[in-house]
Amino acid sequence: MNTAASPAASAEFAKAAIPLGDSYIEKDTPAFIRTVLALFSGGFATFALLYCVQPMMPVLSRDFSINAAQSSMILSVSTAMLAIGLLITGPISDRLGRKSVMVFSLFSAALFTIASALMPTWEGVLITRAFVGLSLSGLAAVAMTYLSEEIHPQHIGLAMGLYIGGNAIGGMSGRVITGVLSDYVSWHTALLIMGIIALGAAGVFWKILPPSRNFRARPLNGRSLLEGFVLQFRDAGLPWLFLEGFLLMGAFVTLFNYIGYRLLADPYNLSQAVVGLFSVVYLSGIYSSAKIGALADQLGRRNVLWAVIVLMLVGVALTMFTPLLVVIVGVLMFTFGFFGAHSVASSWIGRRAIKAKGQASSLYLFSYYVGSSVAGTGGGVFWHYAGWNGIGAFIGTLLLIALAVALKLAKVKPLAVNVQV
Repeated sequence: MNTAASPAASAEFAKAAIPLGDSYIEKDTPAFIRTVLALFSGGFATFALLYCVQPMMPVLSRDFSINAAQSSMILSVSTAMLAIGLLITGPISDRLGRKSVMVFSLFSAALFTIASALMPTWEGVLITRAFVGLSLSGLAAVAMTYLSEEIHPQHIGLAMGLYIGGNAIGGMSGRVITGVLSDYVSWHTALLIMGIIALGAAGVFWKILPPSRNFRARPLNGRSLLEGFVLQFRDAGLPWLFLEGFLLMGAFVTLFNYIGYRLLADPYNLSQAVVGLFSVVYLSGIYSSAKIGALADQLGRRNVLWAVIVLMLVGVALTMFTPLLVVIVGVLMFTFGFFGAHSVASSWIGRRAIKAKGQASSLYLFSYYVGSSVAGTGGGVFWHYAGWNGIGAFIGTLLLIALAVALKLAKVKPLAVNVQV
C-alpha cells in the first residue's frame, strides 16, 4: 500500500535509508549468497540449541519427577534470559559492531549447551540453560539489524525469510535429533550431540559472514540507550509489532510444548521417537518464511500479515479434532502460518525503525521471547486442568488478539512515499 507522507518525514526516512558504507548487498551476488548462508547457519544453531529440549520434556518429567509445567521451565528459563539479554546485546552491537557480537554469541551458547549436558541435577540444568539463552541473545538481537543494514531494501524480505528459514530448520533438526535420540540414549548424550553440532555451525558462521560495510558505531551510554528505546515507542507502528511478536511466539511455543504430551497419551500412544519425528512439520515453515517474506515485499506487509494469522487460527482449530491425520494437517498449517507471520513482522521492524535499529530489533525480540516464556509455561496450567481443549482455547485467544493487532497495523500510515510496508 503506497501512501504519501509529509516531505519532512520522507526526507528523514530517505536519509536514514541511504547506506553509510560502500553499498548495499545486491541479490544474486557472491556477497548475498555468503550472507544468507551465514545467517541461515546462525539461525539454525540458535533455534536448534534453544528448542532441542522441547521434545525431551516428557522424558525430563519422568527422570526428575516433575509435572509438565515444571518441565517446560527448561525452555522458558532460556527464552526469559534471552529476552533480557536482548535489551543489552542489541545496544552493545550498536557500539562494538554486528559480526563480533554474533560470533561470540554462537560459540558461547554451544559451550554452555555442552555444560548443561553434563549437569546431574535439575537445578544445574536450569542454570546452564539460562546461560544458553543469555548467550543466544547476541545473535538473535543483531541478525535482523545486520540484514536491514547490509541487504538492499528491495531484497530484505527475501533475506529475512531465508534467515528465518534457518531458524525453522534449526528448530526442526534440534527437536528431531533429541526427540529420536531420547528413545535410544540418555537425554545427557542427546544434548551433548547438539552442542557439538552447534560448535560446527558457529565455525561456518564466523568464516563466511561478510564484515559490516554500512555499520557506524553509536556511543554506548545510558542517555542514548533511553532515548533509543523511547524513540521506538513514539512510532505509530513499532509498539504494535512488538505486541504481535509476543502473541505469535506465545501461541507457537505453547502448541509445541504440549503436543508431545498429547501424542504420547491415549488414543495415540506414540513412541518418543515418533513424537520427535513429528517436528518435520517445520519444513512447512522453511518454505513459508522465504515465500511469504518475498510476497510481502511485493504486496506490502500490511496486506499479508493478517492473512497468515488467519491460517494459524484454522490450523489450531483442526488440532482440536481426534483423527491423527487431521491433527498433523492442522499443525502443518499452523507452522506454515507462524513462520510466514514472523518473517513479515520481523522484516517490517527493519523498515519502520529510522534510528537505533538494533534497539528496535531488540525490543521486538524481547517481546517475542517473553511471549515464549510466559505463554509457554502458562499453557501448562490449561493443559493440567482442561487437556488439549484448554490448550486450543488458550492459543485461539492469543491468535484472535494477534489478528486484531494485524488489522490495526494495516491502518498505520507508512513512513515514506513508495515504500511498501
